[in-house]
Amino acid sequence: MLSDIHGVLPVLEAVLAEPEVRAADLIVVTGDHASGPQPGAVLDRLLAEGERLRLVRGNADRELVSLRRGEDIEIPDDVTPWAAAQLTGAQVALLADLPHPLVLDVAGFGPVVFCHGSPRRDDEIVLVDSPLTRWQAAFTELASHHRTVVCGHTHMPFSRLVDRRLVVNAGSIGMPYGRAGGSWALLHDGGVSLRHTSIDVDAAVEAVVAGSQYPDRQSWANEYLRAANSDADAIAAFTQPGDRP
Repeated sequence: MLSDIHGVLPVLEAVLAEPEVRAADLIVVTGDHASGPQPGAVLDRLLAEGERLRLVRGNADRELVSLRRGEDIEIPDDVTPWAAAQLTGAQVALLADLPHPLVLDVAGFGPVVFCHGSPRRDDEIVLVDSPLTRWQAAFTELASHHRTVVCGHTHMPFSRLVDRRLVVNAGSIGMPYGRAGGSWALLHDGGVSLRHTSIDVDAAVEAVVAGSQYPDRQSWANEYLRAANSDADAIAAFTQPGDRP
C-alpha cells in the first residue's frame, strides 16, 4: 500500500522495485498521485502496473480535476495549478473517475476501507495522536463490519487501534515528513508492516529537477525529497483546534 506520491517519479520507482512490492498481488495507492513536479510521468508509471493497481482519490487529485474544469477553488501552493496544466485529457478523466473510499477484500483482513483523509472526507485530518472522539467522528459512516481502515493525507506513517478498528497510514512517497525516502505499508496474512525505502537523496533531487519543467522544481525537491519538514513540525501544523490542552 502506497500513498501521497505527489508527482515524484524517482522515489516511486524505488518503492515499486522493492521485492515485496514486485511480488504483491495488489497495489493500492490512497490518493494524491500527481500533484507535484512530475505529474504525467507518475500517472503513466502507475498505470504500467496493470490490473493489480487500484487508485483512490485524494484531495489533491480532486483539486487537479477542478482546476482543469475551470472551477474557482482555493489552492495553497503553486505546484498544483502547474501540474493540472500538464495533464492530458485522458489523465484528467482518470483522476475524475477515482473512487473515495474504496472497499476491497484483503486476505487475513476481510473488507478493508481504503481512503485518503478519512472514509467520509478526502481532506479530513486525523493524526496518530488525535483524540478518540475525532477518530470516532471520522468513522461515523463506516459499517460495523469494516474493521480495517487504510488512509494517507498526513504524510506520516503509523499503525494503531481505534476502538478495535485497525488504522494504517503508510506515510508518503513524494513528500515525507521527518524522514527522507519512500514510506509504504505491507498488508499480508492479517499482519501490517510499515516499510521504508531508502534513496540516494541527491540523485533523486537531480532526477526530479532534470525530469520536470516546474519553474520552482529545485527548491520544491530540496524541501520535500530531503524531508526538510519534521514530523513534529507537521503534527504541530496539522493538530486541530481543541485536540490538545
